[in-house]
Amino acid sequence: MPCLRLLSALILFLSAMVLPVWSEDAPPPSRCVAVANALPNVIYANLAPAQAQAEGEVSITYAGHSTYVIETPAGVRVATDYSGVYGSSPLPDVVTMNKAHRTHFTDLPDPGIAHVLRGWNPAGGPARHALVVDDVYIRNVSTDIRGWDGGMERDGNSIFIFEVAGLCIGHLGHLHHRLEDAHYSAIGRLDVVMVPIDGGMTLSLNAMSEIAGRLYSSVVLPMHRHATGISEFLGRMGSGFAVEFPDSRTLKVSLRTLPQRPTIIVLQGV
Repeated sequence: MPCLRLLSALILFLSAMVLPVWSEDAPPPSRCVAVANALPNVIYANLAPAQAQAEGEVSITYAGHSTYVIETPAGVRVATDYSGVYGSSPLPDVVTMNKAHRTHFTDLPDPGIAHVLRGWNPAGGPARHALVVDDVYIRNVSTDIRGWDGGMERDGNSIFIFEVAGLCIGHLGHLHHRLEDAHYSAIGRLDVVMVPIDGGMTLSLNAMSEIAGRLYSSVVLPMHRHATGISEFLGRMGSGFAVEFPDSRTLKVSLRTLPQRPTIIVLQGV
């Protein structure tokens, strides 16, 4: 893993020397996908203006259920799987939502929220987001959900990825199926990943630990736990992951302070 981190740092340095060309019609290129695809063939990576600054500390706070509040170095506040119950004070600048249950979205978001990103497309087909807000680039990878009849509904969930301060932060949302190679390719590298561990309403613990293991993020943040014992998830992740139980609901992380060993961090309230 040290060699991969060194290669990632080299790619970020080289790509920072090239000014990007992009418009609203063409989404900015993803640093996270470029680095993830760096082996075995190195792929050149442009940086959008939001990604050009790889310094600074990102604050990630567990608000409740599957809502984390991400605060960027520039002060942008993002609330994930936003229903209005958690993460609403102070009001976020950006909220992401998913369709599976009303605890993951609201039809009446506060009008003061500048950007409301639904993980599904009300008009049909997959949702497509590629949004730059100050120092954060937000994009999504569409997945399916189970309908109330037990069948699968296409494109009802999105894995949202937040690229900020050189970090790639992912939120798996209300994930209902195993990921295919195309999903992993579209997601790219994730330094931090937020994983639902309820063990049934989303995916089984075996399936979810398999996904978290393959993503092999430096930081794994459990969420959406319900009555599942945290030890059940930790046991399935195995000895390859360290475990920390900080006495706080907030994690502050930067590219330089990522743990050397992949670590599951169980914030207060989870």
